[in-house]
Amino acid sequence: MKKTVIIYSFLLALIVILLKILEYRYFLRDLSLEIYLSIIALIFTAIGIWAGLRIVDKKTVRPNQSKNDTPDSSMIKRIGISEREHEVLTLMASGLSNQEIANTLFVSLPTIKTHSSSIYSKLGVQRRTQAIQKARNLNII
Repeated sequence: MKKTVIIYSFLLALIVILLKILEYRYFLRDLSLEIYLSIIALIFTAIGIWAGLRIVDKKTVRPNQSKNDTPDSSMIKRIGISEREHEVLTLMASGLSNQEIANTLFVSLPTIKTHSSSIYSKLGVQRRTQAIQKARNLNII
């Protein structure tokens, strides 16, 4: 923590020194006001980009997401979910509606509704969001 504070303090001191150098009348006489303001804008833009890259975490992991992204096939068999139901569950988790799932799998809408209700009963849930959450917790999607 101390190291970070010292580095930021040093960088801010350098920026203040640079701004004071630019402030001298010599530079103001030779450079027009637009160039002076452009230099200041570039400095603060560079600082903003640098700070943004340092602050933003590039690695985003969902809390329930395991490091192994492959579904647990033994859990799928134990619950009794068929291969087609697993496909439907995966497409549900990706945010598709029942009609979009039916179009993707080239089946009718009532077939998807039948698969959905079968999935809900096998997982012991009543809603789509509960089914997706439980499937993620069980690592089957």
